[in-house]
Amino acid sequence: MSATRRDIVVSAAAATIAAATAAQAQPSGPAPSPQPVRNVVLVHGAFADGSGWRGVYDELTGRGYRVSIVQNPLTSLADDVAATRRILDRQDGPAILVGHSWGGTVITEAGVHPKVAGLVYVSALSPDAGETTAQQYQGFVTPPEFVLDTGADGFGFVKAEAFKAGFAADASDADAAFMRDSQVPIAMAAFGTKLGQAAWRSRPSWAVIATDDKAFDQRMLRHMASRIGAKVTEVAASHAVFMTQPKVVAAVIDEAAREAPRTRR
Repeated sequence: MSATRRDIVVSAAAATIAAATAAQAQPSGPAPSPQPVRNVVLVHGAFADGSGWRGVYDELTGRGYRVSIVQNPLTSLADDVAATRRILDRQDGPAILVGHSWGGTVITEAGVHPKVAGLVYVSALSPDAGETTAQQYQGFVTPPEFVLDTGADGFGFVKAEAFKAGFAADASDADAAFMRDSQVPIAMAAFGTKLGQAAWRSRPSWAVIATDDKAFDQRMLRHMASRIGAKVTEVAASHAVFMTQPKVVAAVIDEAAREAPRTRR
């Protein structure tokens, strides 16, 4: 946050406290404790749907969290952001917003929602405002295992014969086959859409990096996490880390929920 914006926020907060104190005719006391975060919103990426979050959902609900899962249409960035905001509007308090892969772009744009307390990027993209998702790949080399098949209508799939190696190498053959055959194509034009917001500039961020991810150059994942100032957890997993390592991902989300109210940007 820039010095000017920080000054504005601090001044506004001070004015609000002063007004409330005057209205009650009481001296100001200690600031109230930040509201605990008990809500989590999960956002899937391209070529997938929300069902892959089931393991993370089970882990988090077992810890007492209220978990909601966005079903992105993957028809445009605007449509996916709208779907995410629709779920955020339904939360009864502050929430941790989590995105996998393309879902990272979505939470970067949607995460300025007032109910978002923190962001978790799970092997995910994190453009800045004014940047496109495609720009994040510049200077990096995507591993050869990740092969896309784009149709004449502009929607892309992960090539079927390359799906397990490129997307879900550590999943069972049965699970990888189901993901392959149920994948949701994305409008490839979405990768060329400029973002209007970068929520990581005003929200604390965490990142899970799958060290065996074949959808991204590892240097790219680390570069993005470093740029946004995320606290990083690395785990040996494929791009399907959100499905194959639910305990690790859930633990990072739990950490974000506990720490976000005390973390300032």
